[in-house]
Amino acid sequence: MIKTIVFDLGGVIVTISQEQAVERFREIGLKDAGKHLDPYTQKGIFGDLEEGLITEEQFRDELSKLCGKEVTMDECLYAWTGYAKEVPTRNLRKLEELRQRGYRVLLLSNTNPFMQKWANGDNFSELGKPLYSYFDEHYVSYEMRMMKPSEEIFRTLLMKEKVLPQDVLFVDDGARNVAAASELGIHTFRPVNGEDWTEEIEKYL
Repeated sequence: MIKTIVFDLGGVIVTISQEQAVERFREIGLKDAGKHLDPYTQKGIFGDLEEGLITEEQFRDELSKLCGKEVTMDECLYAWTGYAKEVPTRNLRKLEELRQRGYRVLLLSNTNPFMQKWANGDNFSELGKPLYSYFDEHYVSYEMRMMKPSEEIFRTLLMKEKVLPQDVLFVDDGARNVAAASELGIHTFRPVNGEDWTEEIEKYL
């Protein structure tokens, strides 16, 4: 019986656009941005930031070296939030509904401080509420110092939540992430980035 629903952020709650992110990083001076950015799991300094191995300031400093010029924190924020194409209100309403129905609703995201600054601000959505207000708990890669699809991040969540895998539904648009969760006995649902999943999820509950 599903008691806990775990959601990814990018590609599920937020419609993502890698193309827009690549374009913004190019705008601030990273000419080969397409080589550095990935839709699901970042690498290099981008991955180090999302895994909590470097701070925002260290990232800004390393990005400046890659760009060959000084990059500001605001430019970093602008470029990273290029991933956020849209925040469909229907998704947020569904999160609220699921919590009202008694499900424990969690966030599990490979993300970074720049994206979280935006997501937890008042400009996150048309509803005027920050991301954290829609979840019972947040599990984010840079704070946990581990990333999906590692087995460790799923085991840590299960342990902290004191919940059995068979009582959990994990919703993520990444094939590797869904596969890793399934191997632990967690129920999974893989919607397509940008598509309306708010009705289909009921098949898994």
